[in-house]
Amino acid sequence: MQDYFKGRGAQVKTENRFLKAHYVTEHIEGLDEPLLSSPETQLFFEQPKTIVNKVTSPDLGMAWSLNPYQGCEHGCVYCYARNTHEYYGFSAGLDFESRIMVKQNAPQLLEKFLLKPGWQPVPIGVSGNTDCYQPIERKLEITRGLLKVFAKYRHPVGLITKNSLILRDLDLLKDLASDNLVHVYISITTLDEELRRVMEPRTASAIKRLKTVEALATAGVPVGIMNAPVIPGLNHHEIPAVIKAAAEHGARAAGMTVVRLNGAIGKIFEDWLKKNFPDRFAKVWNQVCALHGGNVNDSQFGRRITGEGNIAEAIHQLYRAAKKKYLDERNMPPIDLTKFRKGGSLNLF
Repeated sequence: MQDYFKGRGAQVKTENRFLKAHYVTEHIEGLDEPLLSSPETQLFFEQPKTIVNKVTSPDLGMAWSLNPYQGCEHGCVYCYARNTHEYYGFSAGLDFESRIMVKQNAPQLLEKFLLKPGWQPVPIGVSGNTDCYQPIERKLEITRGLLKVFAKYRHPVGLITKNSLILRDLDLLKDLASDNLVHVYISITTLDEELRRVMEPRTASAIKRLKTVEALATAGVPVGIMNAPVIPGLNHHEIPAVIKAAAEHGARAAGMTVVRLNGAIGKIFEDWLKKNFPDRFAKVWNQVCALHGGNVNDSQFGRRITGEGNIAEAIHQLYRAAKKKYLDERNMPPIDLTKFRKGGSLNLF
């Protein structure tokens, strides 16, 4: 049996639905060496022609998004973005977290987009798919370049991340916040470090994320948390504790979604769950199915992120009660769309 790949979420290299040929292990006795090994991270530098995408999903709460990276070294085993890696010819499993596409010209493309004659400012979400503050950002600083463009044109932006690296850019975030041009959400899935280490292996610890919330709030940057995904039998019981801790550290808002395992993610999560929580596998798997009408996947807008049935209702009751108790008088300030200036800083003179 292969060793467990520490530091990686996925433990398998799933088939790519777009490829005809696949590696298989039906005849393990014929293999001279392990088919899989713990992969090193590889970067692939791209020069895309566009970077800002219109969001057509009505349940995501944003109209436009951009992603400076495709693939994410954080390795969150449940990540819905894994399936998009198949469009690049890679696996949604180990490849997703070890084969990272880098869009180095993202700041230049963003500036070009904002200068379009007909563009009317609305918030652009950064990290709608993969984390803009994943480890390689420390070196490449593409996200920092994007924030410089948003600040230059006084354009509204929203960010979501699991990484405390966002505090590196506190100077730009404070500048944007001074004109009500930014909302930040820190994703906090669990306060259990043992669970976090295997489920989200290369992310910041829960303590670091809470301290990040506190640092942003202290600096005057509007910050909330996303308690997502909620997985029954693994972290659903933590909802009140997560929201309480977030409120105590200065969060103004909280959001929540339930887990869904579309496409190859079902196989990845199933394998991971069996290896890490064999005693709870049947319970967790069956409860995830109960959220989605007997399946682990769901693509129906609205229902896919809320779930349905008794377990879903119990989760939402817990969430609503926790929000009312700890965040009842708080909210994120409205974004100011009037500050946008087409000429950038030149309009100051």
